[in-house]
Amino acid sequence: MMESPGILTTLLAFVLVLGPLVFIHEFGHYLVGRWFGVKADVFSIGFGKEIAGWTDKRGTRWKLSALPLGGYVQFAGDMNPASQPSPEWLSLPAEERNRTFPAKPLWQRSLIVLAGPVTNLLFAVLILAGFTLGYGKVVVPPVVGEIQGGSAADRAGVELGDRIVSIRGKAVDSFLDVRLEVGQNPGEPLDLVVLRDGRQVEIAASAAVKMESDRFGNTQKIGFLGIGPKSYEIVRVGPVEALAEGVMQTGGIIRMMVNGIGQIITGKREVKELGGPIKIAKYSGEQLVSGWQAFVGFVALISINLGFINLLPIPVLDGGHLAFYAAEAIRRKPVGQRGQEWAFRTGLAFVMALMLFVTINDVASLKIFGG
Repeated sequence: MMESPGILTTLLAFVLVLGPLVFIHEFGHYLVGRWFGVKADVFSIGFGKEIAGWTDKRGTRWKLSALPLGGYVQFAGDMNPASQPSPEWLSLPAEERNRTFPAKPLWQRSLIVLAGPVTNLLFAVLILAGFTLGYGKVVVPPVVGEIQGGSAADRAGVELGDRIVSIRGKAVDSFLDVRLEVGQNPGEPLDLVVLRDGRQVEIAASAAVKMESDRFGNTQKIGFLGIGPKSYEIVRVGPVEALAEGVMQTGGIIRMMVNGIGQIITGKREVKELGGPIKIAKYSGEQLVSGWQAFVGFVALISINLGFINLLPIPVLDGGHLAFYAAEAIRRKPVGQRGQEWAFRTGLAFVMALMLFVTINDVASLKIFGG
C-alpha cells in the first residue's frame, strides 16, 4: 500500500483541481454574456471577503475571495434569481440598461446560464480526447477469453468464446462496456445475452459483490463476474475520432453517475459513498503523486461532476435558473417574486444540508479524528 500524500501536497492538489475548474465554469458564463453584450460587474473565484483583485477597462472586478469552494460572475442588473426588473433597473438610461442581464431575451439568458456547466463538460471531453489522440483507442471485443473457476460467470454457464451481446438489456460493443456495467451493479441480476455458435443464448447471471482497494487503501464495492477478454489492441486515431471518443467517454461517466445516485436513493449503495470537499482533496493529493496522467484524468472526472451537478434543477444552481426560465417560457411570464424566494430558500437549505452531510460523511469515512 502506498503512503498517502502529506497535507501540503493534498492542499496544493486540491487548489490545482478546483481553482482552474471553477475558473473555467465561470469563464463560460462570462464569455457568452460578453458575446451577447452583457456587462459583468464581478468575476470572483471563491466567496466571501476579497483577498486580491483588479478592475479591468470594461469595469469588471476580477477577484480572489476567502472561501475557495466555488465562484460566481455577477452580471449588471442581475439582482434576483429570475432576473425580474427592479425599480433601480427601470430607472437606468436605455443604453446602460441594454447592457444588463435582465434586458436580454430569454434564450440569451438561458445560454449564458447554460454556458458554465457546458464549458466544464467540453473541457473534460477535450482532456479525454487528448488522451485518446496521444495514446490511441483501446479496442477490446466483448469476447470471453478467460473464466475464473467458481466465479459467478462459471456458475452461470458462461463459456470461452462467448461474445457478449447485451447486459441488463443494454447493447455491448466492447469488453470495457461489460466491465463498466458489471462493476456498477454489485449483487444485481445481469441478464446476459451471448452469441454462441451462431445463436443467441440467454444466461441468468448475477454480479458477485467484491470490495476493491487501491494502493492508498481506498475501498469500493463493485460487481464482479470473473471473466476476462480474449484479445485487445490499441488503435491510433485522428482528431475527429478522438473527439468522438471523448464525447462517448464523458457520456458514459455521466450515465455511471446517474446510476450511482439512483442506487444510493434506492438503498442499493450506502450513502457513505457520497463524498464532499474533504474527500475530493484527499483524492486530488493521491492522484497528484500518482503521476500527471492520473491527475489530469481526475481533473476531467471532477469537471464532469461539476458540470453535471450544476445542471440539476435545484434553485441556487445553474439548473435551477434554467428551470425558472423554462417555466417562464411556458407561462409567458416570469415566476412570481414570492415563488422565487421560497424556491431559492429551499434550494439553498438543501444544498447547505447536503454539504454538511457529505462533510460529516468525509470526516467519518476518512477517520480524520481517529474514530
